[in-house]
Amino acid sequence: MDQGIGRRAAGRRQVTRPSRWNRFDLHGSPYVFIAPFFLLFAAFGLFPLLYTAWVSLRSWDLTGDAGFVGLDNYSRLLGDPDFWNALVNTLGLLVLATIPQLLLALIVAAMLNRPLRALLLFRLGVLAPIVTSVAAVAIVFGQLYGRDAGLVNGLLGLVGVDPIDWQASKTSSWIAVSSMVNWRWMGYNALIYLAAMQAIPRDLYEAAQIDGAGAIRQFRNITVPLIRPALIFTVVMSIIGGMQLFTEPLLFGQGDVSGGSLRQFQTIAMYMFEQSFQNFDYGYGSAVAWMIFLLTVIVGVINLLIGRRLRGGTQ
Repeated sequence: MDQGIGRRAAGRRQVTRPSRWNRFDLHGSPYVFIAPFFLLFAAFGLFPLLYTAWVSLRSWDLTGDAGFVGLDNYSRLLGDPDFWNALVNTLGLLVLATIPQLLLALIVAAMLNRPLRALLLFRLGVLAPIVTSVAAVAIVFGQLYGRDAGLVNGLLGLVGVDPIDWQASKTSSWIAVSSMVNWRWMGYNALIYLAAMQAIPRDLYEAAQIDGAGAIRQFRNITVPLIRPALIFTVVMSIIGGMQLFTEPLLFGQGDVSGGSLRQFQTIAMYMFEQSFQNFDYGYGSAVAWMIFLLTVIVGVINLLIGRRLRGGTQ
């Protein structure tokens, strides 16, 4: 009798023992699901990055690979005034196209988070710039900032300001290009902020209202601290996009990759394109590309450290 009980218990253990497929489904399937991302990243992200680093260490032009030159391309880059001019332009456009954009997005998100009539229509409206063709945006803004018959100069003339040649100087061209970037991406960031705001419990606002806090104080003490992860995300993404800014200034200059007669609005990405695909200096262009990557990482790390310091100061 004892032996029969033992055999039945052993049979139950064999039945409940997970099969090899079940063990794979439990432990291996997550890796299968995330594998496509890493395969695509390795093929279209990691390999081009490493290959560009290899090319940047060589003298490579239209005639082919002329051999290994070490860090000569980088030393030449650091002494190139056109590169530093492009870096200044990129950082200037980054500031003008990031700070106003995120501030306006925060204000628009706060307005859309309030009860309004036709709220869905307004929320869909902020997406219109994202789905609009970049070429169409460049054509419209090119007309707006036209020197002789532009709408902006016409409005400035009403208050006694002389017409401005928006492509003639750094300041005016930066304002024009950054306005294109701000208009195009402000709605995207506003929707991210709106999603974060709607996740905040309404009880916090009701309690603050009972305590006598007004709308501005609620926004400053409740909304902004609780959407800080969304703020950090948009800042990082805006910095990455700003360091790689290419399309808007290129179309603003009617396809001139030099960014104006005096390179007044040429970004680093435009300078890389000029060296690689107009001058056919692939080694030097690859060095510029890697410098863009390194600068983006440096700016991102600085932003991360500032964010941590701010979080530590508010806790």
